[in-house]
Amino acid sequence: MLFTKTVGSTNFDDTVKNNNIIILDFWASWCGPCKMFSPIFDKAAAKHRDIFFGKVNTEDEQLLSRALNIRSIPTIMVYKDSTLVFEQSGALPEAALENLLTQVKALDMKKVRQEIDQTEKDHEQ
Repeated sequence: MLFTKTVGSTNFDDTVKNNNIIILDFWASWCGPCKMFSPIFDKAAAKHRDIFFGKVNTEDEQLLSRALNIRSIPTIMVYKDSTLVFEQSGALPEAALENLLTQVKALDMKKVRQEIDQTEKDHEQ
């Protein structure tokens, strides 16, 4: 049984808006590291049913990939409460992915938003 969903330009905004935690795997069929990471991602999706696991095929979703500044694959993006909280290129080992998910679940989003607001204010000055 598949626990991941396909995400693209038609459902990206709704996916981010309507789910508490979203982890996206940007991949392509020709990408060796993507193929190695896929079973790790799928295993985590089966284990963490409270998280939305989505896959974005960069070949099919070139405009979305460009809009999100995807420069290499695989790339992982994690959103919590509609806010991007993590982005990294390169495949993650299983233990690192589990650690990331634990940290994201524990994030205090009020504090994260305060830090984002402060950073934006600092850049305006």
